[in-house]
Amino acid sequence: MTQIVAVIAIVIFTLICVLVGVASSKQAGSVEGFVLAGRNMGPWLSAFAYGTTYFSAVIFIGYAGMFGWRIGLGSIMIGVGNAAIGCLVAWLVLARPTRRMTHKLNARTMPEFFTSRYLGGNMRVYAALIIFIFLVPYAAGVYKGLGVLFSAIFVGATPEVCMVIVAVLTAIYLVLGGYVATAWNDFIQGIIMVVGIMAMIVIMVNRPEVGGLSEMVERLKAIDLGLVDFSGGSMKQTMLINILLTSFGVWGLPQMVHKYYAIKDESSIKSATVISTIFAAIIGCGAYFVGSMGHLFIPAGADGMPDLAGGFDEIVPAMLMKGLTSGTLGIVVLCVIMVLLLSASMSTLASLVLSSSSAVTIDLIKNVRPGITEKAQGLSLRVLCVAFIVLSFIFATMNISFIVNLMSFSWGVVAGSFIGPFIWGLYGRFVTKAGAWAGLLSGPVVVGLMLAFNIATVGFDAAKGMAPVFGVTAMGVSVLAVPVVSLLTRRFGYSAEHLDNVFSRAEEA
Repeated sequence: MTQIVAVIAIVIFTLICVLVGVASSKQAGSVEGFVLAGRNMGPWLSAFAYGTTYFSAVIFIGYAGMFGWRIGLGSIMIGVGNAAIGCLVAWLVLARPTRRMTHKLNARTMPEFFTSRYLGGNMRVYAALIIFIFLVPYAAGVYKGLGVLFSAIFVGATPEVCMVIVAVLTAIYLVLGGYVATAWNDFIQGIIMVVGIMAMIVIMVNRPEVGGLSEMVERLKAIDLGLVDFSGGSMKQTMLINILLTSFGVWGLPQMVHKYYAIKDESSIKSATVISTIFAAIIGCGAYFVGSMGHLFIPAGADGMPDLAGGFDEIVPAMLMKGLTSGTLGIVVLCVIMVLLLSASMSTLASLVLSSSSAVTIDLIKNVRPGITEKAQGLSLRVLCVAFIVLSFIFATMNISFIVNLMSFSWGVVAGSFIGPFIWGLYGRFVTKAGAWAGLLSGPVVVGLMLAFNIATVGFDAAKGMAPVFGVTAMGVSVLAVPVVSLLTRRFGYSAEHLDNVFSRAEEA
């Protein structure tokens, strides 16, 4: 019965995605329409697009299972950080100036923003390459975890089957409708995610293994007092590093910042800020809360690790299969959660693909062929969307055991490259081109050097586990390098005319 309900759920979900893509195709005729939906997205669509891009299946399967097991209830603070810093503060600090400046400078991508803001033609090429190269392993990581639950429901099916479904569906609606289709599907998928996570929490808390909220706390205490320590206990540093990486990192990720470009007016920003924050709180905190129950469902081995062949990645799927297959309601909820994971992965993948394909088309191809027509750019966008999805799919099927670490590496390089020049570019009139370049180079240089040093000193296995530390360090260096280098090179700064033009235009409308 579980498989029948699952198939029905997938078929309905597929039809909705395709229909949205077809209905959105007329609005995606131009490059502006395909990439930014004509800069006419309302607060609900913008907020849900932001939130669903933020959370992929990795948080539900990989991160929730791992940190829930290692930190317990304290892992919920990562979700709190995502909602407070990654959504609320990010929207308050970045949304309004980003919309104003990118709108007035006609910047459709982050590389275009850097080019117009800093008058650096080579920045466009460099930033586009960073986006394309490092978002491929990031996108591949999005597939991670889907196959585990999918294979558990459809016994005998390989994880690649689920990956193909995600890849094909995402390609269809994205190629047909661009950002319009993505935003509408994100809205629908976001509702599924909220319903799914809330239903999962209610059912799992009331399982005999948990026994309700108060009993859950007592049982976790009996296993290890640290599992009920919201400060993180002995894992406090790990928790803090991951809060910083996943909460501040989104301030410099092009697929996240893109949502500010497309919102239709400033009056929509306030509503979108509240909506995205509530959404993030429900999804982020909910996922880690479920993960914190891992010890109550899964026995620990002699080494303290979960007694599962797949380790941390199998914790949540094993919990769900144990807790949601004993009755009709549980089976329905399990299938909703399966669709939830599909939704989370597809929305994140679509945003990554759109950011990458637009960067290559607008910032690389147009740089090489300035006379390329609007029609040719539109075709290029669609072809590159498919190419990026295929590349990320191939990468995901290579069975790289440290793919979640690769996501952290990619996150660190991209955010470490862009966060400093982007934030200071919105607010700092004093920033010079050299200062901006110092920030842009921070991502690959810092992560690369730290990785090489640690491989040489402690070995690759230990080094790959330090990926979040590398990313946070790169972000910090980028934010500090921009003003420091700018102050040292201020005599090579921009003319008053350029700065007045950039900032006065940013303050209008």
